[in-house]
Amino acid sequence: MAEELTPVLRVSTREVERRIDDGASLVRRMPQLLDAMRAGELEAYGARRVLAVVDPLDDEAARSVDALLADKLVDAPETAWQPGNLAQRVRRLVERVDPGGQVERSRRARVERKLELAPGEHVMSSLEVSLPAEVAAACYSRVDGMARSLRRGGDQRTLDQLRADVTADLLLGRDPGVTPLEAAAMVSLHIPVDAALAISDEGCELDGYGPIPAPIAREIMTNERSIWRAVLCDPGTGEPVDLGRRRRRPSAVIRELVRVRDRECVMPWCHRPARHCDHDHEHPWATTDDGGGGGSTSVANGGPRCRRHHRLKDQPGWNTRYDPVHGNTRVTTPHGATYTAHRHPVLTPTRTAPTRDTSARCAARHDSPTRRVLGRDAPVHRQAVVAAPARDTTDAERQNDDSPPF
Repeated sequence: MAEELTPVLRVSTREVERRIDDGASLVRRMPQLLDAMRAGELEAYGARRVLAVVDPLDDEAARSVDALLADKLVDAPETAWQPGNLAQRVRRLVERVDPGGQVERSRRARVERKLELAPGEHVMSSLEVSLPAEVAAACYSRVDGMARSLRRGGDQRTLDQLRADVTADLLLGRDPGVTPLEAAAMVSLHIPVDAALAISDEGCELDGYGPIPAPIAREIMTNERSIWRAVLCDPGTGEPVDLGRRRRRPSAVIRELVRVRDRECVMPWCHRPARHCDHDHEHPWATTDDGGGGGSTSVANGGPRCRRHHRLKDQPGWNTRYDPVHGNTRVTTPHGATYTAHRHPVLTPTRTAPTRDTSARCAARHDSPTRRVLGRDAPVHRQAVVAAPARDTTDAERQNDDSPPF
């Protein structure tokens, strides 16, 4: 059949075989996803992203993921159907349906890491390296940090050119002309404290990637070069409220707390990690003509936006609103379409937040299973996230910090 369809569809035989396999998998293993395609809610690329995630599962497990996904998408915003968002939801469902298999697949994939050279057009080639997600993220962060330092120093090359040239210099043993900061190669790993202690195997997430198996998270966490840092969370909301810190500069703390809290660009369909985004004042910082002030430089007024969407925010016809406190994003396009999204909390929130004046509960939080661990990796640096009672953790000086966004 594939050979017969090759000249009809005018694609390669391998592509025809992929389409046949995808169609058979949808009919046999993901019937509700197929119904969504028939209803016009999903096109082939998005379906292929989902099928790639569930491909290792047996038919019964795949149908379980299909049913759970259909339930979650009933009341989901339109942005949930975007292929990247959809694939991330499916990864979480696969983790729930087949946690043991996910661990084995992850370990096997790490063993199969590799480097490939792909010749391209116009005397160019691509160098692709397959690495564990946390190591790849740290490598990119380091190269990106060095490229941005060169750019700030007056280098006229674009960031893409700088990242490519810095990578080549490092691999060839040449001096790229800049020394990166330690923080330029850090990645966050979120782990519930009970998962860190091997009591549970749920809730682990890698910054900029998504859910990962708890045994893999523990292996990353216990790397001998780990460095831990506390992030205090309100268990009633699951949101970070302060950072344990050795540094004194308030603006760095505010920016880092915003990155930890939001983890990605706040645009509903953008998954650029917050560490590679601009720190945006939701209400612009300014002094008005009548003597009043604009938005403060604070955690409650900050959010990460990648450079593209930071600039898009002020384009005619675009109306983007982000509520940093509640994590709600609302975007209206020039043609009038409106999209919404909601931030997932760092912790799974409890039903009721503890009161501020209950000392017994404050003491009990040290034994609470709702605590989480957050790691930052270069290649594997770590931080601890500990749930704390709801409280105001930024003083007036920090709330009114006027230093500009980076």
